[in-house]
Amino acid sequence: MSDQTAGGMPQHGHRVPKAEFFVYFALIFVLALPVQALAWVGSLLWTLHMPGSGPVRRAWHDAASITPMIFRG
Repeated sequence: MSDQTAGGMPQHGHRVPKAEFFVYFALIFVLALPVQALAWVGSLLWTLHMPGSGPVRRAWHDAASITPMIFRG
């Protein structure tokens, strides 16, 4: 078992300012909204019943999954 206290202060990864994260989130959300609206209408017309989640929820999910990928790495 290794000694976790050796070497002084632990090193943390680079943290992105929250404002920058939310700017990217908002930009991705705004760009995903019309795409998801078209996909929602297409799904509505194709299956002839209401899809489970609306276009806003789908766009929010896209932005929430894509934005962290931009800042990893």
